[in-house]
Amino acid sequence: MAVSGMAVSDECKLKFGELKAKRNYRFIVFKIDKQEVVVEKLGSPDETYEDFAESLPADECRYAVFDFDFTTSENCQKSKIFFIAWSPEISRVRMKMVYASSRDRFKRELDGIQVELQATDPSEMSLDIIKGRAL
Repeated sequence: MAVSGMAVSDECKLKFGELKAKRNYRFIVFKIDKQEVVVEKLGSPDETYEDFAESLPADECRYAVFDFDFTTSENCQKSKIFFIAWSPEISRVRMKMVYASSRDRFKRELDGIQVELQATDPSEMSLDIIKGRAL
């Protein structure tokens, strides 16, 4: 399926399905490569949110999903799948436009996202913000 002129590789949907159903990844980082969204990095289940944040480039846009585990105030273990649109201020304007225009269509390909977050700076996707959005 084309995403505003953008294709989504089957691997994106396959790996997202595995994260959602089998939880064999903690996170997935996606990048747009020659008119196609592809998987750039898979984070193993034992990787942390810090590992995830460090895997996003400082000067390029990315899409990512992160499986966030947390405990509710009633002491229940839960998890939520976050979709993060990473668009750093210093990335190229054209890149930001391409990622912004393809985001919603790409997100629809990933069935099961519970929270969306847009960040232009690491502080906008800090662990505190993630926790706050999860509850």
